[in-house]
Amino acid sequence: MTTVPTSAPTHSPSWIDLAACDFQDSRAWACELDARDPLAPFRSRFSIPPHTDGSPCVYLTGNSLGLKPHGVREILLEKLEDWAQLGVEGHMKARKPWVDYHLRMQPLLAQLVGAHVDEVVAMNTLTLNLHLMMVSFYRPEGRRTKILIEKGAFPSDTYAVMSHLRTRGLDPAEHLVQVAPRDGERTLRMDDVAARIRELGDTLALVLLPGVHYATGQVFDIARITREAHAAGARCGWDLAHSIGNAPLQLHDWGPDFACWCSYKYLNGGAGAVAGCFVHRRHADDHSIPRYLGWWGNAPGNRFEMRDDFTPTHGADGWQLSNPPILSMAPLLVSIPIFIEAGLDALRQKSLALSGYMMWLLAERATPGATVVTPSSTSERASQVSIAFARNAHAIHRALLHDGYIVDFREPDIIRAASAPLYGSFEDVWRFVDRLDGLARR
Repeated sequence: MTTVPTSAPTHSPSWIDLAACDFQDSRAWACELDARDPLAPFRSRFSIPPHTDGSPCVYLTGNSLGLKPHGVREILLEKLEDWAQLGVEGHMKARKPWVDYHLRMQPLLAQLVGAHVDEVVAMNTLTLNLHLMMVSFYRPEGRRTKILIEKGAFPSDTYAVMSHLRTRGLDPAEHLVQVAPRDGERTLRMDDVAARIRELGDTLALVLLPGVHYATGQVFDIARITREAHAAGARCGWDLAHSIGNAPLQLHDWGPDFACWCSYKYLNGGAGAVAGCFVHRRHADDHSIPRYLGWWGNAPGNRFEMRDDFTPTHGADGWQLSNPPILSMAPLLVSIPIFIEAGLDALRQKSLALSGYMMWLLAERATPGATVVTPSSTSERASQVSIAFARNAHAIHRALLHDGYIVDFREPDIIRAASAPLYGSFEDVWRFVDRLDGLARR
């Protein structure tokens, strides 16, 4: 391990410049970097859970549940007070009327995912939205029946796809294809995904992959894989649970048919927050696309006429089923504007610097038994760093939690640490690696 000074650096580092790996293994250096970080003030807008001694925990689990923005209490109290004072009249007379509450979300979501306002909608939960999208965009016919996912997909996605195939009378053993990393590797090569798509050819109906893999933190090339899927004549959809608010997205330009996400991870919407969905504009008014129907997907002019006939609302709104969950949606109207204020490009640069610093520290210290699974390339990583341990992984994780370092564990051997740039700090990264290294050397 390289010995470095423990005093603060004499130069003036910029976290934007850290892509050049001008790192130092020093808590003082990390603190100096935080002092110069233009995004550091945003940390004070979030509630950081306290450790047992009352000091703030080192919270590195933004990839699992984001922290609570301070303004959430006030916005929820506003909804409760409107409900108490207005009852059902709150749909039309609340301070922010409930009847069109979901429309307030669309401009914010559009900025986060690089879409037009009519291509996004906040609704339901992630897995439910995946089912709804497969109803519309998985259309098996003739030889074209197969769905391609990644080996080791998030279990809920696998369950959704397998059950969906069975409801169509199709055997997953025959019609579900899983593309896997090469022997001895943990992450997928995009060349291998593209090659598998071309190999499947006219048997492939749908490609459904993650924008960021939940276990490894690998960022997928959405634009390239979407092009490959469409060239093969298949539809393409994406699970963006670990992408939205974390990795750059330009969904309209990249052209997938659909994408779905949850909002409780990097978006800080709170446990079980309303999810979201993107449907590309080319499908906006295609009423021939099969879909499950609910009254909130009906055109607004018809919605309250209580007729049996259904005319889908324009765009992604037309896939809604029910009126929006106001209490679940409200926290996002506090959280997402913070992203816009901070600037998505600035957040991306800081995210790369934080994850890059963590990876560099682990390599510099040669932490025993630890292997960083997340790719080092800036095009293939974001906030999350996944670390596999050859031994004692569970014990190390338990010890970290006991000591106030909030990270999570994924079987069989991965500790995931994600320093979300809105509230993450370089000091937190340094402290985490220092403690992790110490535990691994026991």
